[in-house]
Amino acid sequence: MRAQFVMSEIGVGLRRNLTMTFAVIISVALSLALFGGSLLMRDQVSAMKGYWYDKVNVTVYLCNKSDAKDAADAATDAAAKGDSGAVAKGPCAKGAVTPEQKQRIEADLKKLDLVQSVTYESSDEAYKHYKERYGQTALASVVTPDQMPDSFRVKLKNPEQYKVITSAFAGRDGVQSVADQSSEVDNLFSLLGTLNWAALGIMMIMLIVALLLIVNTVRVSAFSRRRETGIMRLVGASGFYIQVPFIMEAAVAGLIGAVLACVMLGAGQYFVIDHGVDLRHKLELINFIGWDSVFTKLPLVLVVGLLMPSLAAFVALRKYLKV
Repeated sequence: MRAQFVMSEIGVGLRRNLTMTFAVIISVALSLALFGGSLLMRDQVSAMKGYWYDKVNVTVYLCNKSDAKDAADAATDAAAKGDSGAVAKGPCAKGAVTPEQKQRIEADLKKLDLVQSVTYESSDEAYKHYKERYGQTALASVVTPDQMPDSFRVKLKNPEQYKVITSAFAGRDGVQSVADQSSEVDNLFSLLGTLNWAALGIMMIMLIVALLLIVNTVRVSAFSRRRETGIMRLVGASGFYIQVPFIMEAAVAGLIGAVLACVMLGAGQYFVIDHGVDLRHKLELINFIGWDSVFTKLPLVLVVGLLMPSLAAFVALRKYLKV
């Protein structure tokens, strides 16, 4: 097969259907940019999960005198309203945590295999941290140290197993409540996952549009050159020899679109994450992915951009170009 002839036929086909070829390039570029973006979004969510879950703690709050007093006051109010059998109810109904209960809770926490570390925070330390964080608010002026509960900050080896701590310690004598921070993190990841699925849905729509454009472009190109292909059949040219220029036209258009998609992905990383908008420094709480993740996705985008139009053209030729 003469390469010069194939290349000339590719050039002729692209020039004859210039507007449709341009539409194919833009559609492929947008669909592959969304495809690459969804892959990068998945890496970003994974990186954020590893970063945030590593910081998630389970906190076991202990009953203090204020909690016990509130439970007793509630029982007194109920009795005053005519409930003669009213008794103190709630997690702190039996009074503030005792030193023995505190030691037992800490020992039981450290016995669990899923616990990485246990840190005790006294009410004075909790009050100090509260003042540092909320000292400028109106509520901070009325909060006193005795209202802040003692607590154990529990770091887990696998933060997703926080329910084990909740089920084991919630309701125990001396325990006011068990709080976990992962619910807020899970809501964030749920939102990011929804956005990722939305990007995949848009990508699928754009991909279908690109495939339809490729099929129509190949169909028009084959129809406009039906005389040439007829002559080639008469002189004994093989079906593969006749089909190659059409397939290569689609492959070239797809490859150009894939290159544009790679440029868009690189530009997004450079101008949005690293420079320009500079989200990496403006949102330091988010562990953004780096160029290594981008570079690992670019070859896949190029391969898909090359193979997808080629296969679409081959299928279209089987239907519209009988050889």
